[in-house]
Order: sequence, then C-alpha cells, then structure tokens
Amino acid sequence: MKLNLFPFFLLVISVVSAQDNPEETQTDSVQQLDEVLLKTSVIFGNKYQAKNRTGSSYYISPEELAKFNYTDINRVLRTVPGINIYEEDGFGLRPNISLRGTSPERSAKISIMEDGVLIAPAPYSAPAAYYFPSVARMEAVEILKGSSQVQYGPFTTGGAINFVSSQIPNSFTGRIKASSGSFNSNQFHAKIGDNKGVFGYSVEYLNFNSDGFKNLPDGSNTGFDKNDVVAKFRVNSKANAKFQQALDVKFQYSDEVSNETYLGLSQEDFNNNPFNRYASSQEDVMTNDHIQIMMTHQMDFSKRLRITTTGYYNGFSRNWYKLNDVVFNGTKVGIANILDRPSEFSDYLNIVNGSVNSDADAILVKANNRDYISKGVQTKFDYHWSGANTFHDLEFGARYHYDEEDRFQWKDGYSITDGEMVLTSEGAPGSDANRISSANAFAAYAMYKLKYKKLTLTPGLRYENIVLRRENFGTNDPGRTGNDVSTRENRVDIFIPGMGFNYKFNSHASVFGGIHKGFSPPSNQDGQKAEESINYELGSRFSYKGIRGEAVVFYNDYSNLLGSDLAATGGTGSLEQFNAGEVSVRGLELILNYDVLENNSKLSLPVSFGYTFTDTEFLNSFGSSDDLWGEVTKGDELPYIAKHQFNASISLEHKKFELNLNGRFNGAFRTIAGTEDINDSNGVTSNFILDFSGKYHLTKQLSITANAINLLDETYAVSRVPAGLRPGHPFGAYAGLEFRF
Repeated sequence: MKLNLFPFFLLVISVVSAQDNPEETQTDSVQQLDEVLLKTSVIFGNKYQAKNRTGSSYYISPEELAKFNYTDINRVLRTVPGINIYEEDGFGLRPNISLRGTSPERSAKISIMEDGVLIAPAPYSAPAAYYFPSVARMEAVEILKGSSQVQYGPFTTGGAINFVSSQIPNSFTGRIKASSGSFNSNQFHAKIGDNKGVFGYSVEYLNFNSDGFKNLPDGSNTGFDKNDVVAKFRVNSKANAKFQQALDVKFQYSDEVSNETYLGLSQEDFNNNPFNRYASSQEDVMTNDHIQIMMTHQMDFSKRLRITTTGYYNGFSRNWYKLNDVVFNGTKVGIANILDRPSEFSDYLNIVNGSVNSDADAILVKANNRDYISKGVQTKFDYHWSGANTFHDLEFGARYHYDEEDRFQWKDGYSITDGEMVLTSEGAPGSDANRISSANAFAAYAMYKLKYKKLTLTPGLRYENIVLRRENFGTNDPGRTGNDVSTRENRVDIFIPGMGFNYKFNSHASVFGGIHKGFSPPSNQDGQKAEESINYELGSRFSYKGIRGEAVVFYNDYSNLLGSDLAATGGTGSLEQFNAGEVSVRGLELILNYDVLENNSKLSLPVSFGYTFTDTEFLNSFGSSDDLWGEVTKGDELPYIAKHQFNASISLEHKKFELNLNGRFNGAFRTIAGTEDINDSNGVTSNFILDFSGKYHLTKQLSITANAINLLDETYAVSRVPAGLRPGHPFGAYAGLEFRF
C-alpha cells in the first residue's frame, strides 16, 4: 500500500482551501458558539460539533435518517466512511460492524451506546451484540473515531457509536408513521411528547415485522416481529433558579421473535436458488426481550460548570433455538463444517436439506438460552473557562460497572421424515452449558481541551480496572449447588492515553490528527493479555467552491490482536479469545458533499460521495486448523474486512416533495486469512446496490412516503458465516403515510 504522500496531499487541500477564501470570512475559533456544555447523552449533539472535533467524527442527523426511514442499521451506517459491515439476515437485526479494521463479528470490538450508556448485553464479559437498538426510533447516530475516543470505552481501537433516542420536545408534538410492502413487511411508529416548563415527557412505540424473503420447503414464516416502547420523563428547575437542575428518567422495553437461523447454503445450492432455506432449519427461532432503565441528574452550578450523574440498568434475555449439529452413523459434525465441505459430508447434507429420512436424534437443535445484566453508575464533571485568546475545557468522568452473561443451554434431538422434523428427545436444561461469566469494571478519564487562536489541543487519559470471572457449574449440576463448580479469573489494569489537535486556517479549511492507545478487554482466561494497539490519524476538513469534504488517513499498529471463538463466525461459540499477534491496519477515508442547486431558492440537489480504503496485514505467522482463522502466514490479510467501499447519493428536494437515490459498492472480502485473489471458495465477492426513497407532502401535517430497497434486484451473497452462504435483501417496495401534529 502506498499512502506515504497522502498526508502532504491533505495539507495541500487545506492550504488551497484557505487561500481560495478571503481572510475576512475567518472567525476566531475561541469566538465560536460551540463552547456549550454538552449533555452526557450525546457525543456531539449536532454536525457543527462533529466537524470541530480533534478526531474523525460523523453525525447522522434527524433529517438524514428521515430520508430513507431505514429500519436496517447496516444501510444507515454504509454512508459513513471508515465503517466495514458484513450482513447476516438482510434486515439488520444483528449487525456485524467494524470501525477502521476492528474485528466485525457481532460488533464486539467497538463501544456501542444508547444515550451515552453502553448498550451491548454484557459489554465487558460478553460484548457480542445479540441485542442492538432499533435505528428506526433514533433521532441521530454519532460515530467517533480518533484520539478523543478515550472518553468512551472500554473499546478504544476503532471508535464508538452512540444512538441518540428521541428527545423530549420543547412543546406539544407528535407523529404517526406507517408503511407496508414486499414480503408483508410493515412498520408502525408513533410518538408524542410535551414540555410544560418544569416537566416534560415523551412516549414512543415502534413495531416492524416481515414474513421474510427466504423460503422453507414447508412454507413456514422466515421473518420476524419486533416491538419497542420508550417513555421519558423530566423534572427541572424554574428558569430563574440559582442552580439549574434536571432529573431525567428513561424506560425502554423491546421484544423480538425472529425465525432466523445460523444455517446458510452450500455454494451449489446458493447458485441454484439463494433464497431457499434447508428443511432442517424449520424449528429455528430467536426470542428475546430487553429492558433499560436510566435515571440522570444534571446540575448546572453556572454556565461554565456542570456535573451529570447517570444510573442505568440493562437486562436482556434470549433463547436462540437453532440447528447446531448433525449425526450420521454415530458421528457428529457441526453445520459450519458440513457447508464448508459439502462433498466430504454429503450424507450429512442430505439430512440437512431433508432429501432423506433420518434416524432419531440425527438433528441436534441447541437452545442457546442466556440471560444478561449490565448495570452501573457514571458521572461527568465539565468545567469551561476563558482567557486572553484562549478557551479551556476540563472534563473528568468515572464509571463503576457490572455485567454478566448467564448460560443455561441444552440440545434437543430431532429426526426428519419427508422433510418434516419430529422431536425425538428433549435435552435437560443446563446439560450443554451451565455457567456465569461476569465483569466488575471501574473506568475513569480526564480530557483537557485548550484552544489558542486557531489551534486546539486535546490531551486525554483513560483508566480501566477490570476483573473478569467465570463460574462453571458443569453440565451435571442444573441446580447449581456448587458441588462441581470451577472458577477462573483474569484481571486488567491499564492506562490509555490519547492526544489530538485541530488547526483551523479559516472557516473553510482545517487540519486535524492525533495518536492514542487502542484497547480491547481480554476474556476471563487466566493470564490472557488484552488487545492493544497504537493508532494514528491525520486529516483535513475543507470547503472549496461549494464542495465540502473530509479526508483522513489512519494507521492502527496492533501489538496483540485478539480473535474470538464465536458461533456467529463458524466457531464453537465458547467465546474464548486467542492471541493473533501483531497486525497492521491502514487506510483512507474520504467524504465529499456538494449542492448542485445551492443558489436556487426553490430546489436543492445535494450530492454526496464517500470512499473507504482499508488495508490489513498479519505481521506474524500463527495458528492451526483448529483456530478460527486457520493457519495464518505473515503477510496474510484479515478476513471479513473489505478493501474498497464507496457510497454515493443524490437528492432532489423541494418544499412539497423530495426524491433520494443512494448507491453503495461493497467490496469483496475474504473469509479466510490469505493473500490470493478473492473468489467463491475463500470469500464473498463485491456488489453494488441501489436504494430509492420519495416523499410528497400533501399538507404541512400529512405526507406520502415510498421506498425501494435493492432497486435493480441484484442477487448477491453477504457472508459465509455463521454456516454457509447467505443472500442480501432482494428488491422490495414499500409505501406509507406520515402524520405530524
């Protein structure tokens, strides 16, 4: 990869932009109106704040989210440079997200938050995101990369994503939105809220469901049904109170039933009909429910000093009942191996697809029954002051957190006769897995922002103290008497420094960059080291003749990359981590925006283009055929990371209507570490997908909406994991109404 000259290119862009715009347009950064105390529920709060960070950042606004009204988070995040995603179910129920080359599996290597609180089921002890917030009820999405992310942890390598839920309005407002379309997919979203000065509230309900676009031989539903309820209440001081205080309470509940499976297709069967499902997945179903309770107290001692404290509780219960193994002639083989080598395991595949009648207990369906708790208290001290040509912001934060994953799993046996599965034996609860993994964590950080004329510096330091523990009660002690319990423990104590800068030539050009330490917690295996890296970035934000953009180069130097044994990637699902040694990840992120009709008073024609280049390399050899990534040779590329991606969109906007077209190129990625060309045997090939949306405003209160997903009806694969090939969403058309009051 040759990016050595790109930092100089960034400087050239900034200098040219600065020279093109007259000096009188400059505004001293100290005089900007951005020096406000931000709420702890947001990272930026708006695009202006995002564009003035000392690190790479992106704010997806309410207006941008409303353009396509996506319920699929994958489609929302595709517009943001630096994000790699591989899909799984076609609806975004359980995304796999990577920021700047972090492992994307179950989004387990990034800090995911809702309203500033960690939202993964067990962020420290079991961070795989089997629960993910519904983006359709969000007001904004914030993505932070770079040095200033030491404010947010525990994962500091790639970055953080914060989902900002619907806020309490300033006055009485409401909205009802409904749509329906292909595959009997439906969405209903209603919210209402008001503010009476010292008291405010909002209540929200969201349902989205579908019959699914895949086909089982018996015609069973392959879709899902998901509900969300959110209620918020606020009590605050009167406007003339000496000290301004506010108490916010948030309650969120969701439940989901999705007829999803880990079972994909062999290459041959995918080529014949990619939307078929094998008969042995007919019993597969995920059921889950999630609850979040938050209470936040905010105290403003002045316009310059604020202390905010939040207590939170997240509870998540799920049971993914799904095909796990197949038995033939007394030998058991996992479904990932069967579909990876269908010729070798042809007798097993015949059972999987239901083309033969099987013996009793030939099909083993695992009840992946798990309960999660994530709770804690976090506080933030924020103080601003100004001097001659300077602005200072001192921020301290601390969090005490506990989380756990409780596994109580079993396997049921089935036979298959004439394509129909019949239960032949019931497993005893706890007979497959019976253990609790937990984490106690104390985290603290300090961040200092100094603005002197055109220069901003943000040194920061984070501290993480983590105790990871596992209690394994054994598969013969379902009552957990402790007669055969085994325990293990791992401790982590680490400082995570970072330093960022931003230099504004004028209001049209700036250069920013930074260096920080990347960190990801290890598992509870005694003595296992944490994932660590040193991360660098250099970028420029610029505006030139109406073109606004940002270009960034980054380099992540891993001293110890960790891989995880996840069933979601074809592993055993033990969640054990293993050391992958030294790895380098480097790349380029570019985004450009331009309004073709900027000077037109009636119409606007905004155009946007984003590009991401990510180059990865193992710097040492390791592994065996039993490891998740197999045999790795020095120089191999990481799996699951696309080298090239781009997204382009164009809109035509008028006060009465809007039309939006979005196209994204998802580059090929390998599913096995290597250097050879990517093909159907070692990866997933590239695809280009177009989406369309439109809206017509009948009145100020009522609008007609229309959406088309995969406008060209491309047939394409999105992944080869958890087991076999899986298709992307085919063409789908949807229409609806939106009423505002």
